[in-house]
Amino acid sequence: MDDQNQQSNEQTEPKEQEEQIKPAKKYLRISPFAFIMLMVLTILLTSGITIFALTFGDQKVVEVNVPVERKEFTKFYDAFDELKERYYVEIDDDKVISGAINGMFDALEDPYSDFMDEVEAEQFNSDLSSSFQGIGAEIQERNGNIVVVSPIKNSPAEKAGILPEDVILTVDGESIQGMSASEAVLLIRGEKGTPVTLTIQRGSTEELHEITIIRDDIPIETVYGDMGDDKIAHIQITSFSEKTYDELVAILEQYEKDGMKSIILDVRQNPGGYLTSAIDIANLFLDEGKPIVQVQEREGEPQIMYAEGGKKYKQPIIVLIDNGSASASEILAGALGESAGAKIVGLKSFGKGTVQTVTSLQDGSNLKYTTGKWLTPNGNWINEKGIKPDVEVKYPDYATLTYIDPETELKEGNVSAAVNSAERMLEALGYDVGKVDDEFDNDTKNAVVKFQADKELKQTGSIAGETTYALMDALREKIDQDDPHVEKAKQLLSGEKE
Repeated sequence: MDDQNQQSNEQTEPKEQEEQIKPAKKYLRISPFAFIMLMVLTILLTSGITIFALTFGDQKVVEVNVPVERKEFTKFYDAFDELKERYYVEIDDDKVISGAINGMFDALEDPYSDFMDEVEAEQFNSDLSSSFQGIGAEIQERNGNIVVVSPIKNSPAEKAGILPEDVILTVDGESIQGMSASEAVLLIRGEKGTPVTLTIQRGSTEELHEITIIRDDIPIETVYGDMGDDKIAHIQITSFSEKTYDELVAILEQYEKDGMKSIILDVRQNPGGYLTSAIDIANLFLDEGKPIVQVQEREGEPQIMYAEGGKKYKQPIIVLIDNGSASASEILAGALGESAGAKIVGLKSFGKGTVQTVTSLQDGSNLKYTTGKWLTPNGNWINEKGIKPDVEVKYPDYATLTYIDPETELKEGNVSAAVNSAERMLEALGYDVGKVDDEFDNDTKNAVVKFQADKELKQTGSIAGETTYALMDALREKIDQDDPHVEKAKQLLSGEKE
């Protein structure tokens, strides 16, 4: 969601689909006349052989010549024939063959290469071209685990507190360890209004958390912006879809009319998307002839893509990245950092430096596989290393607090890790909870009552339902308002203007 991939969006990675699809085969071209003559000759020869066989043959009247198969597939055919003939029940041919293809992709040990059956392929192909229903999280398979790349902005996953690098262990009680991202997506997605319960592990802790999320329509808007009196435009790109470039241009044109003086281009928690979209956007900020990205395939020298002519935005620009910025986001950040001199602010990015393409098979299934690696303009390969920001700025501790289940009531006398998270949230919002620990004591109750009064909620002194949602919403608003990355970017831009 670079890869025509899952880092399937639940989107499977939501699918990084930035590569152009290449023809699967090269076709031999011959003239129409030569083709007709070849067919006539074939018919005459076939007729002659058939007549000879019917006249002089014995029990084998007609012999059909089968092309000699490639030797490396002999073992496969032997195994298939053995199962077909002797397995104790009749085998499902399609299922067995699909399993064999899956095995080939598993042997690559590449989390970005995957075989998708017809159902998975249909989900994959819809990710960046239309809205979908689910929780809104970009995921990928990593070392046998399903890992969140990033939640989509304003999605149920983001509102529930899902964070980059969360490991999803089960979906509605079913283990998804060992599954591909595409297989996991089929379990996580579902109809709007239906619940799905995820068991997640965060960081190095062994503590597991169950999070129940109500599926919803996932918004397809990918560009959001705001500009205050300082005329610094803060523009966030949440993914690189077919329409992202047009959305961005519309916002830039409006802000330019309104007196835009500088730009904060925000690709935090952006899992990627179309490579072409990232290149088109980079072209808006780079002088003609400047390198944008290099693509290295198996053979030959890297192909360098350069900025072309057209409308250019020359305002000072800073790019924001974090550990949820992947693929096309990293391409854009690398291009602006190395070819336009833009400062990079935030946290080290995810580190996806490979390019995928997708080939559709006749039955509607897909082959998604890595065709090369991409390098920054200066030839740096960031795979599994990420892009290091020029100015590192960490998130506040309260930005990574554990989700609180609204179905569980926290009240006086409870002792749990959830109570600790709730107290830390309340403290971050300015409420006095006394000592921050795992115990829901009288100080905690008083803080909850005051919070409920401020939010015009029933003053029960316990945390559940509407109070839980209000608490997490208030914390999310605080994170947005007191964004340390944006504040640092504005400081740097103000300094540049002076």
